[in-house]
Amino acid sequence: MNPAALFLTSFAQAMSTMVMYREEHPARDRATDRAYQRLKDLQAKDPKPLFSFLGTDVVYGQMSLRELAEWDWGTRLANAGVQRLEFEPDVSREDFEYFLSEILARLTMQAIDTAGVRTERRTSIKFGAIGVRGQEGTTKPEKLMMPTATIAYTLGEEAETIRWMHDEVMSRGELPLMEAETVVRSLSMAMHGDNEIVIPLLQLREFDEYTTTHSLNVSVLSMALAEWLGMGAKDIRAFGVAGLLHDLGKVRIPKEILNKPGKLTDAEFSVMRRHPVDGAKIIVESDRQLDIAAVVAYEHHIMLNGGGYPSMRFRRDCHQASRIVHVCDVYDALRTNRPYREAWEADKVLSHIEKGIGHDFDTDIVRGFVAMIKQWDKRVAVVDDKTSVREQVAAPSHPERSEGSALAPAVPAPPSS
Repeated sequence: MNPAALFLTSFAQAMSTMVMYREEHPARDRATDRAYQRLKDLQAKDPKPLFSFLGTDVVYGQMSLRELAEWDWGTRLANAGVQRLEFEPDVSREDFEYFLSEILARLTMQAIDTAGVRTERRTSIKFGAIGVRGQEGTTKPEKLMMPTATIAYTLGEEAETIRWMHDEVMSRGELPLMEAETVVRSLSMAMHGDNEIVIPLLQLREFDEYTTTHSLNVSVLSMALAEWLGMGAKDIRAFGVAGLLHDLGKVRIPKEILNKPGKLTDAEFSVMRRHPVDGAKIIVESDRQLDIAAVVAYEHHIMLNGGGYPSMRFRRDCHQASRIVHVCDVYDALRTNRPYREAWEADKVLSHIEKGIGHDFDTDIVRGFVAMIKQWDKRVAVVDDKTSVREQVAAPSHPERSEGSALAPAVPAPPSS
C-alpha cells in the first residue's frame, strides 16, 4: 500500500478511536500519533499532499487510489462537506490533533471550542467542499466553528488531467478510464456546490488548448441537460463521460490542421472528418465498458436526417446521448473564439440551433436545451483554470468578456465545431 493510502487508513483508524474512547484515554493519543507519523512519512515525499473524495473514488493529487475503492470513509467525509483535504508542510502534532477534532465535530454534528486557537493553525490544514462559493459558501452546521481554511474550487486540476489523458493516448495508446470518471465526478460537484445548480464553463486562453477546454465544457453542458431532462444520476454521469471523450479522436489530428486559422482544404477536412471513427476506436480498445462513450464519439457529428459524418450506409437513429452531446458540442463550439472566427452571442447560437430542429437536431432535446440555457442563464459561470469559480461568479453575468473568453462579442461567421 502506498504512503497516501497508508495515511488515510491511519486517519480513519484515528477517527474511529476518537469516537470509541473519551478524550483522556491513551488509545486516542496512540491512534493520533500513528496517523500523524503516517502523514509525516507521506510528506517526506510530498510536502503538500492533496486528497479529493469524489463519491466512491478517493483521489490523491490526480491519481485515483484504487486500493481504497469503495472506502466508506471517503463517502462519510464527502457527505460531511469534506471533499478536498490539503496539508501544508509545517503541520504540527497539535494542529493535526485539533484538525481531527474538527472533522469529528463535522461527522457528529457537534460544536467545538475554538477559544485560544492560534491563527497560524488556520492555514496548515485546508479542507472543505468542492463548490462554487468557496469559504464563504461552504455548508456547515449552524453551531460548528471552522477556523481551518477551505479550498476555493478552480478547474485547473481537471484541465491538467485532461491534457495528461490526451498525452497518454498519443504516447501510449491507452485511455485512463479512472481519471476520466474522476474528472466527471469533480465537475458534477462543481455544478452542485451551491443550493442551485451552476454551470462552470472553462474559459479559452490559448487556441491550442481548445480541445481540452471544449471537452470539459461539453461534459458539463451534457450533464446539465441530462439533469434538466429528468434523467437518473447514473445516466447523467455516463453522458458526462461521453461528453468528456467525444472529441478524443482529435488527438490524432496534426495541430497545424486542428488550429488552422483559415478554411480547410478538401484534404485537410478529410483528415478532420476521421476523428469520430478514431475516437470510437480508441475508447473501445481501451475499455469495452464505455459503450455509450464510444457510440457518442462515433455519432456526435451525425445529423438527425442522417447527414453529417461519418456517413452511414444504412440510416438509423443515433443514441439519445449522441443527440444530447451533438447539441452541447455545437453550442460550446459556436460560443468560443476560434482561429478562423470569433465567438457568437448566446441568443444567436440558440437561434441557429432552433433552426436546425427536425433535420440536424432532435426536437425535444433542443427545446429542453434552449429552455435550460434561458432559465439558467445567470447560473453559467465562465471560469479560467487559475481563478476560483467563486471569484468568477461574483462578477457581473453579462458584461463583454476579454479576448479568448467563451463569452466574447459576436462576429457573424459560418458555424463550425
